[in-house]
Amino acid sequence: MQKSSLYDTHGWLLAAGVLLAAIGLWRAPAQGSGGSTGAQGETQTLPPIAMAATADSNNRMIAVTGTDITGASILYVVDTVSYQLAVYQAVGGSESSQGVKLVGARRIDLDFKVDGYKDRSQFTYKKLREEFDKQERESAATSKGGANLSADPTNQ
Repeated sequence: MQKSSLYDTHGWLLAAGVLLAAIGLWRAPAQGSGGSTGAQGETQTLPPIAMAATADSNNRMIAVTGTDITGASILYVVDTVSYQLAVYQAVGGSESSQGVKLVGARRIDLDFKVDGYKDRSQFTYKKLREEFDKQERESAATSKGGANLSADPTNQ
């Protein structure tokens, strides 16, 4: 298989990996206890920490790295052939706290077949599909109706 063809067929996986990393980095501050309560019971959040992420891929794997709110390095690895996702966390510091930890792993082939999950979009996939199908039926009916028109009055 040609190299450009592999990028064309698996490019969406690279985009999905980058999106997953961005979502993970975006949600990390919200999951921590990075806030303090003011005198009036109002929650104040700390400013976000600047974080960088990188991504790379080859004909089989996509790797996306970043840093979470605790300062630990995160690595997302996507196998585009077997549709597997693995997430690792690397922690530095003292010798006793250093290490690499498998945070989670799963097959993701069925994830891409879900029409929507926790989808807070204005329109769900199902509603959009129904609307597009309706428009296609109306368009087909209009073109069929127009195709039956003839200049010959006996044909009507």
